[in-house]
Amino acid sequence: MKTRILSSLVLLACAPSVLAASTVDLSVHGLIVPAACLPQLSSGGLIDYGKIAQQDLNLETATRLPLKTLHIGIACNGPVRYALRMRDNRDGSAMVNSEIYYGLGFDSSGNRLGVYSMTFDPRQTQASNTAQVYGTESTTGGLAWRTSNLNPIDIGSRSYLGFTDVEGSVSGPTAIGTLGGNVTVQTVINARQNLDLSVETPLDGSATLEVVYL
Repeated sequence: MKTRILSSLVLLACAPSVLAASTVDLSVHGLIVPAACLPQLSSGGLIDYGKIAQQDLNLETATRLPLKTLHIGIACNGPVRYALRMRDNRDGSAMVNSEIYYGLGFDSSGNRLGVYSMTFDPRQTQASNTAQVYGTESTTGGLAWRTSNLNPIDIGSRSYLGFTDVEGSVSGPTAIGTLGGNVTVQTVINARQNLDLSVETPLDGSATLEVVYL
């Protein structure tokens, strides 16, 4: 009985503090910056393979379509630190589960048509305020950056891609005013045996390239 009475007293002593914690504050933070960047892709960002005969597709293995090249330009109203990422507008249709592959939609039976990727090559990229740029990447939302180098990089949907004028740096992108270069698009179609091609089937890839200010 003494134990029960003591427990009740402890609960009563704690009750006021419990009641006092029944509210919580919400804060909304952000930073509006004066810099703005406009990204552009040649051909309106359109990759068109025209008509593809189904007998030209491999029966049991995926078929790689010819590489396509687009010119990319990013113009800012002043030097600014930023990174790039891409959002798949056909999310869930890629036949490979990876952040660097984007879907081409579905056939009439709901099968995944294939994937495509977009690769940036620092050797083919120029910036207005430096002779050579080096690629760097962050998978932590910009908290940490991969050592910058000249290796080609596939742009991802969950990582940041940036450029710096310092080779071997882990400090992330440097401020850039104007960036230009070529990107390579690789498209792969699912094996013919995995698809329903009894009717005309359009490739329906769509993604949005986003500038993320750092």
